[in-house]
Order: sequence, then structure tokens, then C-alpha cells
Amino acid sequence: MIFKSPHPDVPIPAVPLHQYVLRHAQRLASKPALIDGPTGRTLSYGQLAGAVSAAAAGLAARGFHKGEVFGICCPNLPEYAIAFLGVSAAGGVVTMLHPLYTASELIVQLQDAKARFVLTVPPLLEKVREAAGKSGVEEVYVLGAGDGATPVTKLLAGGGTPPALTFDPKEDLVTLPYSAGTTGLPKGVMLTHRNLVANLCQCEGMRSFESYTEQDVGLAVLPFFHIFGMLASLLLALAQGATVVTMPRFDMEEFLSTVEKYRATVAPVVPPIMLGLERHPALDQHDLSSLRLILCGASPLSEGLAQAVSRRLGCKVAQGYGMTEASPVTHIGPSREKNFKAGAVGWVLPNTEVMVVEPETRRPLGVGEPGELWIRGPQIMKGYLNHPEATAEAITPEGWYRTGDLGYVDGDGYFFVLDRLKELIKYKGQQVAPAELEAVLLTHPAIADAAVIPSPDEEAGEVPKAFIVVQSGHQVSAEEVMGFVAARVAPHKRIRRVEFVGQVPKSLYGKILRRVLVEQERLSRASAVQAHSPG
Repeated sequence: MIFKSPHPDVPIPAVPLHQYVLRHAQRLASKPALIDGPTGRTLSYGQLAGAVSAAAAGLAARGFHKGEVFGICCPNLPEYAIAFLGVSAAGGVVTMLHPLYTASELIVQLQDAKARFVLTVPPLLEKVREAAGKSGVEEVYVLGAGDGATPVTKLLAGGGTPPALTFDPKEDLVTLPYSAGTTGLPKGVMLTHRNLVANLCQCEGMRSFESYTEQDVGLAVLPFFHIFGMLASLLLALAQGATVVTMPRFDMEEFLSTVEKYRATVAPVVPPIMLGLERHPALDQHDLSSLRLILCGASPLSEGLAQAVSRRLGCKVAQGYGMTEASPVTHIGPSREKNFKAGAVGWVLPNTEVMVVEPETRRPLGVGEPGELWIRGPQIMKGYLNHPEATAEAITPEGWYRTGDLGYVDGDGYFFVLDRLKELIKYKGQQVAPAELEAVLLTHPAIADAAVIPSPDEEAGEVPKAFIVVQSGHQVSAEEVMGFVAARVAPHKRIRRVEFVGQVPKSLYGKILRRVLVEQERLSRASAVQAHSPG
């Protein structure tokens, strides 16, 4: 059975992304488009459009050609939008890099993406320069100044006009975020201009959802290197003519102060922020009455927490659902509905089809029957870069993307996500690939074998937990294991819990049976909670 949106399909214009996002720029030329939250530095829509044009012209003058890759390793700043849309206008492809990645992690992504240039900020310059030097990057640009890097002002100061390019929105890539997919190490997700333009049109066509308007002020605290933050916090707001206030890092006190200072009306967030909005003691010291909508995504949100935050702040809370491979949105909570279900991930977007499939037999299921969610629509990626086998495994010949998520749909068309069939860990909404951490662990001389799984955590949602088999004749402590990994990966990937075991459960073919460990861990955590509960 195929499930569709209650809303009609929407037309998707055959235009490049930058053209669609800046469609109101001339009319709104004097209106603030982007504000740097900490400093108040403001870019109007006219200034943004001019800078995007200058960036495209500057890149073309440096021989940057259509289809080439430009890396961005920056926190959320107004210039991020200039770079992203400027590369789009130059016919290039943006790969977004996590600012907390180590140099070795940056090298892997830059090499795989074949990035020609990269942009960063002075505090990150040393490691970005190191990674650039070892990955074939030709030139490093910096916001400001720094040794061994070209100030981005030189890129923008050349004048001239952008190149006259012919775009094929269905085929031409515009961004290359990295995702581990359903399993394995991170892979480049090839998203076209049409993918992102379609997703913007679909979100706007979701009439039951209270999207941005020109009167809104959106708070962009979710990182732009993540496709949810890029689309929900930046591109969708700009395409609707709203004002975007950027926050370079998350701090709950700063979040609350920024909402109050700029009278923010819409705030895309993730569940750990929701937890803070329910419990943080400073909440009552700030005027948050301007907020009308909180959109939560990236990982499941409980109905109880959604309702608690909604009551405390006096605003609506809606969930969204999707994945990097879907540009990213496939479902949104119908916040205009009087009694919409806060615990659901929402209704299907226009132009999108969903099947619930029995995982083993692939038999389509009906209402109320849990199974794997398969999704088809114009927002689904072109495929994984350099991974045709993984692409064929993820997307069926009929165009269905196999999400690896277990869920069901009720009689009112609301979808609920129960669990993940995939093995990714979602730490505070960020993806962590167990295989990547296992590979790091196995380089330790005292570790004979290792398996990493998600361990439930109230604050983070899930944290990486390692099961360690120690080499005969060696000794190693849990603190040493965690420190060893922490020195080699970004903070969100760090091992947070360690358990020593005699052996790691595996199949006859040597595949780690993580599901066995996950079930054991859930039982163990549940027993611990029960043992500490009163009565």
C-alpha cells in the first residue's frame, strides 16, 4: 500500500538552487536577510545577492569550473550563506565539513569529494591547512586573515559578473554532505539542484504546516554542515523572505538570550535542546513570548517532552522527519491542525510516496502495521559518490529509498518512527558510525576485538558504548580506551561508556551481531533505572 500526502502535489520549477532561494532578494533588497547573533552584524537581501554574485564571479576568475567541489568548514555565520549560494551560482558543489573534525577526518572527506578549494575561519585554520595540504586542495580561504590562507575578501573584491552557465537541475549536483547511510563509513550524498529546490517547494506546499513567512525571524542554531540545519534553518527561511539569526555555537543561556534579543519566532532544534527548554533554570528569566513554532528533527522526540515544552513556552512544537539522502525532509507535523499528534513525525510531504515494508519479505504493509519505511520522491538523492553498490542497495530499481527506519502509519495519516533498523548512533542528533569507531579501537595494541553500539542516554538520546575484548597479556582501563578514541575523533564521536567482555557476538560470516548487544544494553539500562527508582 502506498501512502501519500493529504495535500496536492506542487510544481517544481526547473531552476538552480541559488536562483530559487534568492527569488525575493530584489523586492526585499533593504530587509535584513542574515544577522550574526553575537555581534548584530547584518546583511540585507540586496547585500546577500550582491555578495553571492561576487563570489561566483571571483570563483570563475580563479578557474573554478562547473561541477568542481568547494569545501566549507565554518560555524554558522552569515558568510556561510554567501559561500554556499555563491558556489551554487558558479556551478560548483559544496561539501560541508564538521568544524570539530580532526585533520585526519577532514582529509578523508576532502580527498573523497575531490575538493579544489576550502573556506574556514581563523580558529580552525591550522588543522584545515594541514588537511588541505594532504588532500590535494589547491587553496584555502579564510574569513578574516591567517597565515597560509587567502582572505575571502579577495575572492569577493574582483567585481565582474558570474559566468553564464546552463544548468540541468535534475543532473547537476549542488551539495555533497556526508552520511553513513544505513551502515558503514560516511559516504558523499549526491544532492542535485532539483533535489533541494523540490524539498523547499514541498515544505512550502505543506499547507497544514506553519512555515516561514516574510514577517518571521528564524533562529539558526542547528549547524549548517548538517543538511537539516542547512535546509530548515537557512535555505527555507531565505526562500520565504524571512530574517535568519545565526548562532556559531550552541549554549542554552545564549540561545535564550538570542531569542529574546531578536524576538525570534521560529526555531528549528533537536531533542537535546528540547530537554533544556523543559528543564533549564534560566528559562523563566527570559521573555520567549515571540516564539510561535519550534520544529524538532534529526532524532525522535517523545510526545511527553514535546507537550511539556509547548506548555512551558506557549508555542507550538512540531516534529519533522527525513534523512540526508532525502534533502532531507519527507514528513512534517501539521501544526495548523487543531489536534495534531505531537508524538508523530507528521504527515507525508506533497510529491512524496511512502511504503511500509516487511523488512525480510519486502511485502507492503497497511495501516497500523510496523515495518521499514521506503520513500520515493523528487527529493531523494542521486546516489552515493563513488559507491554504486551502496547506491543500488539503498535505492530500488523503482526509485524507493530504503530508510532502514522502523515505523507505521495510523488511520489519520500520521507516521510514527519506532526504531532504526540501521546501526547508526544518533548522539545529540549527529550521526556516529559504529564501524568507524571500531576501526579506531582496533588500532590500540591492547584491544583484540571491539564492537560499538548506541546506549540510551536521557540527555544525548544515545551515546557510543564500546564492548572491548582485551589482548591476552595486556591491560587497559575504560578511561584509557575513551581517551585513546577521543584523541582521534571529533567530540560527538567519542566513546562515552565501556564494557569489557570475553568475546564479541558474531555471525558465522564474521558480522558483528550488534542487535544482540543493543538488546542486552537496553535491558541492562532498564534494570538499572528500575533499581534506582523509589518504591
